[in-house]
This record gives sequence, structure tokens and C-alpha cells, in this order.
Amino acid sequence: MTAKALLPAVRRVLGIDPGSRITGFGVIDLIGQQRHYIASGCIRTPPNAVLAERIRVIIHGLFDVIDTYQIHEAAVEQVFVNVNPAATLMLGQARGACLSALVLRDLPVAEYTALQVKKSVVGHGKAAKEQVQHMVVRMLNLSGTPQADAADALAVALAHANLSTGVIGALARSGLKIRGGRLV
Repeated sequence: MTAKALLPAVRRVLGIDPGSRITGFGVIDLIGQQRHYIASGCIRTPPNAVLAERIRVIIHGLFDVIDTYQIHEAAVEQVFVNVNPAATLMLGQARGACLSALVLRDLPVAEYTALQVKKSVVGHGKAAKEQVQHMVVRMLNLSGTPQADAADALAVALAHANLSTGVIGALARSGLKIRGGRLV
């Protein structure tokens, strides 16, 4: 048996918190049950840009992240419907841009609701943003607190790590689509 065969497989996961103005991203490595922070940040669209320009910025920004960090799989937060239909529509379009970037790079994609992410990372689905940020810092042993959108994206990646184990995780890594921890 070679030394390489003894090493656990590394899965590099990109978590995404979509937004039409700010799209958060977080990259972690999964080695067995361990989670290791790699990078996080935000893709910011120009404040007065038209929708088409924002989508271009999001897609190319994610291409850069995917190519720079050699991502293996991705997880995206699902859109929630809020009281403002126009804001929900813009968020959905930003999310569509994120999904487009991922599938154009042939990545397996999982999708999780905010409730699933909070429950997986904090332990309950009604957790405040500050609680999510605190748990992201603790789980990844970070020296500081990431910007809110980046922390949310890291939480999505951590939720994927927690929810994509076993058979469903293996199927997702083979290219099948996962929504809420279930095959679709």
C-alpha cells in the first residue's frame, strides 16, 4: 500500500450566499470529519449597475474563485420569499447566476434553505446571524469574524459538510443534484 493510499481524501467545498449586490463565498476542505478553512470573501457588484452587468460580475467572480481554489463541489443557499417581491426576484436572479457559474464549471451542486444551514451549524433553525457567525468562527478555528456574507457562505459550506455524508454525499459528488440533503 502506498503512502498516498493512507491519506484521507480531501473534498474542497465552495459555499455560496447569493446576493445581487454582495455574493458571499466560503471555501473549506473536508478531510474525513475535519473541516479546514481555506478562503472566504465577497463578490461585490457595482452599485448602479444594471442587472445584466451584476450577473456578469457574479459569474466571472465565481469563475475566479472556482479556478483559483480548484473547487470539487459546491453548495448554495436557496432563495427565501420575503415581503418585497422585487427583492425576491433580484435575489433569485443572482442565485441563478451563481448556479450558472457552478454548472458551467461542471461542479456538483447542493442546495440548502437558510433554516437547514442554521440548524446544521448552530443547532436550531431560528438562530440569529451573530450566532451563525460565532459558530463559523468556532467550527473553523478562525482568529477573527468574517464579513457577514462571507460567514453565511462558510456556514453553507459547513452545512453541506454536515449534511452530505454517506450515500447521498457520494451521489452528490458523482454529479447528481442535491436539494435540502435529498436527491432531486
